[in-house]
Amino acid sequence: MEYLNDMFSLKGNVAFVTGGSYGIGFAIAKALARAGAVIAFNCRSEEHIQQAMKDYEREGIEAHGYLCDVTDEVHVQQLVAEIEKTLGTIDILVNNAGIIKRIPMCDMTTDEFRKVVDVDLVGPFIVSKAVIPGMIKKGHGKIINICSMMSELGRETVSAYAAAKGGLKMLTRNICSEFGGANIQCNGIGPGYIATPQTAPLREKQPDGSRHPFDQFIVSKTPAGRWGTTEDLEGPAVFLASHASDFVNGHILYVDGGILAYIGKQP
Repeated sequence: MEYLNDMFSLKGNVAFVTGGSYGIGFAIAKALARAGAVIAFNCRSEEHIQQAMKDYEREGIEAHGYLCDVTDEVHVQQLVAEIEKTLGTIDILVNNAGIIKRIPMCDMTTDEFRKVVDVDLVGPFIVSKAVIPGMIKKGHGKIINICSMMSELGRETVSAYAAAKGGLKMLTRNICSEFGGANIQCNGIGPGYIATPQTAPLREKQPDGSRHPFDQFIVSKTPAGRWGTTEDLEGPAVFLASHASDFVNGHILYVDGGILAYIGKQP
């Protein structure tokens, strides 16, 4: 057990999880905290910060919440400076904040497309750019970008999201290429379909009690035969944040129940 504790311990590390107030970000932040990290997170709503602080407290976790929009470069730089001043240099960055707009491509406005790309791709660029200098100075760092199956696949109604997450995959590899020599590991986690409050409408029962058609579709395409849970992402996040992954760089770890490997059942 001592070996495992040493390998995966995050004791003394400062972890900044963007969008860490609920869903996937909250689950990952909890996992990093339980491995020993000090948690900082941001969101764009004071109400969400206060609710998240209660949720962290309920879990027995001390977390530090900040109001910040990841697309606001000046504010992000100020926030990173504040975290470094009050908590210490950021050792672990999880670029989790993201949005999705499910709109057919020809019905989507350019502003809607840009909004998704700004949050899901430009945001991680801005935050990483602010955090990396401190990591270089300290001599190490871990960056985990929350990518998606849509970094590899296309599907109707998610053109902006897929474009942004595909770009985030390549940003991950380029950060690895540019800063690997500074002992910074940048990897991604590509979740499959995860059961969160945000995806709940896609899993709701129909009026006749039958399963939602999209729910049936996803389960049929996933070898695991189920939706993922936020807990399924905790182990991969701790691995990529820990010394266990010190020679893993530029990799996207798909946590998708096998959906990317599966062509479907033979008719």
